[in-house]
Amino acid sequence: MSLEEFLHNLHFDINKVSPPDWEVDWEDAPLTYKLYRGLPVTPLSAEVPLSLDGKEEPNKLDLRGIGHFLWHVYGLNQFSQTVFAADSSDEATESIQSCRRFVPSGGGLYPNELYIYLKVEELPTGVYHYDVAHHRLVLLREGDFDCYIASSLGNRSDMSACFGTVFITTMFWKNFYKYNNFSYRLQGLDAGVLIGQLLEVSKRFCFDSGVYFQFLDRAVNHLIGLTEQEESVYAVIPLSVETGFSTNVSSADGVVYADELSRELPTIHTDHYVKSRTVLEYPMLTKMNEASMLESTESFCPSVSEESSPYDSQSLALPRMNRLSYDLSAICRKRFSPEMNFVLEKVSQSQLASLLQEAMSAFSYRNDLDGANLKKGSRVSLYGSFYNVEGIPNGAYYYDVASHSLQLIQSGDLRLPLQNGMSLDNVNLFQVPLCLHVSGNKGHYKKSLGYRGYRIQQMEAGMLVQRLLLAASAIGMGGHPLLGFDVNACDRIYKMESQRKTSLIQIPIGPYRQRAWLKGSLHN
Repeated sequence: MSLEEFLHNLHFDINKVSPPDWEVDWEDAPLTYKLYRGLPVTPLSAEVPLSLDGKEEPNKLDLRGIGHFLWHVYGLNQFSQTVFAADSSDEATESIQSCRRFVPSGGGLYPNELYIYLKVEELPTGVYHYDVAHHRLVLLREGDFDCYIASSLGNRSDMSACFGTVFITTMFWKNFYKYNNFSYRLQGLDAGVLIGQLLEVSKRFCFDSGVYFQFLDRAVNHLIGLTEQEESVYAVIPLSVETGFSTNVSSADGVVYADELSRELPTIHTDHYVKSRTVLEYPMLTKMNEASMLESTESFCPSVSEESSPYDSQSLALPRMNRLSYDLSAICRKRFSPEMNFVLEKVSQSQLASLLQEAMSAFSYRNDLDGANLKKGSRVSLYGSFYNVEGIPNGAYYYDVASHSLQLIQSGDLRLPLQNGMSLDNVNLFQVPLCLHVSGNKGHYKKSLGYRGYRIQQMEAGMLVQRLLLAASAIGMGGHPLLGFDVNACDRIYKMESQRKTSLIQIPIGPYRQRAWLKGSLHN
């Protein structure tokens, strides 16, 4: 299968992506977190704050504060157990136990890992892995790598002004074991959700941040000590208490090449535990990863924009709302993904306006794809099929961010065609008042970014999904991100062909009742 065909099927015909006889070996599943062995570790404080309703002092850059930051980004915060009927014909039951984090993940598998280059007084300067299971830092490579990281980013960031740099990676096997090739789509989305959470937590800690999607992959992987066939960096996020973010590639030192830069550092060899006795090959994921890599800073694209043509239809202005004020930590712990738990209730126009306005306002962030114009339109946008919303006729709409209005695309109750498009009957859309769809460029920016464009688009979609889930939780609703939907049917509902867009992910949102489960907190 060619890469072009793979990406097309991955999005529009997922049954052709994985073998029809694929069976999951549940007994040989990998861990949801990476465990390094035989390396120096630094425990982080378990006395974490349970509230993030304001902003921390920006000068608190001690180890304790870093631990609090990392825990709110990706730490384990709850343990849950759910009991369900094993078979409808008898009374036998089965139970599922899981450790919940501040962010959701497809299947609860968490294929992403978090690494951080730190420069704080209480630690040796160097590159660390955040050990989620033990809430500690594992030292991978000691030393000052400001110049190395800056070079890998095309000298677009003043690393001397940064106290840390986060690297978000994907471990391919962690969800390939369940989803086979379909895991590639999930990996980018999950990475985006994690990035979205990191940026929100950074705001609470008054950290300045920006996302680099373009960097010299092999050089950055070499710095961390990753085996590229197993794991690769997807995003680099410098952190500072000053503004050190730039998007212009410096030409002072000429073009930087990944292989030349990598030779500046010796190879490090580490050992880690994944639990699976058998790890299968995933050749399509390996090919996609290699095809997406950037070998020189000359390949960096300075700007990628998305232009939308307005729909020639009725426009409904939404009321301007004040930005939501909430305790981020509490809202994340409260977050719930309803399945058959949605309960149809009337949604007020102000609730819908707050949800859309908050999600898109919070989505504005610095990155290396906007170029010098940080006010460019978002590369991902929101559509929605609404039912039983006060003052909004039932139908399919496009949300115009600039005018904070809804543009009617199709009138009527669309719950039946949306339900028919579901590949699983795990969500009853007839109980859902708001069914949102994140959309993006149908060509996945391949002309500008090559095959890397697909994973970047998925990451930006994931970032917006996290903002939607946070906003939904803040107004007392739940959201359930879904990929098991008919993309072609949704594109027709929203008449996206004329916009050269496609639906990336579906998020039913609405009131819900709690499921029957046991849930406990994992903190001191």
